Amino acid sequence: MSGTSGALRRALDALYLWAGYAAGVFLVTIFVLMIVMSAGREVGVNVPAGDDFTAWSMVAMAFLGMAHTFKRGEMIRVGLLTERLKGRAKWLAELFSLVVALLFVGYFFRHVAQMAHDSWRFNDLAQGVVAFPLWIPQTVMATGLGILLIAVLDEVVRVLGGQKPSYEKEPPRTTEELIERVAEGGGV
Repeated sequence: MSGTSGALRRALDALYLWAGYAAGVFLVTIFVLMIVMSAGREVGVNVPAGDDFTAWSMVAMAFLGMAHTFKRGEMIRVGLLTERLKGRAKWLAELFSLVVALLFVGYFFRHVAQMAHDSWRFNDLAQGVVAFPLWIPQTVMATGLGILLIAVLDEVVRVLGGQKPSYEKEPPRTTEELIERVAEGGGV
């Protein structure tokens, strides 16, 4: 945020980073579960509700990783219009896009948080082999959306303050830099 203190900036950046780390932990969890389930079939070991836990880990990975991915400019973004604009027109288009994103993410966050709260209130359980409380994965999903909402709001304030969005990367200066970015799987 443009007028924020250094402590707040560090706290927000740490929040996005740790959400990314948490997403990585769930990615490793998915890997371990898949290996154990695959190898377990060969030796007669069964992981009760392994598919359910893998699916919930995938949801946690995806939602917790969104803010970190967004802030680093690695989220798929269609910039066909904004990249061609200059000056005030670019600023307005960027701000409009961020406000629309803020509204969508806010709407989604509100409803997912309400769903998690309702699941907790009614003690809603998974219908699989293990009767697992559904509010737990739903709360992780809402947490990821909440962090993304903070990240988008962070960018709105940044752009309103006249700064360039943190997710906007400088264009590659050389062919080698372009190739390196593409090889890393990142945006150009």
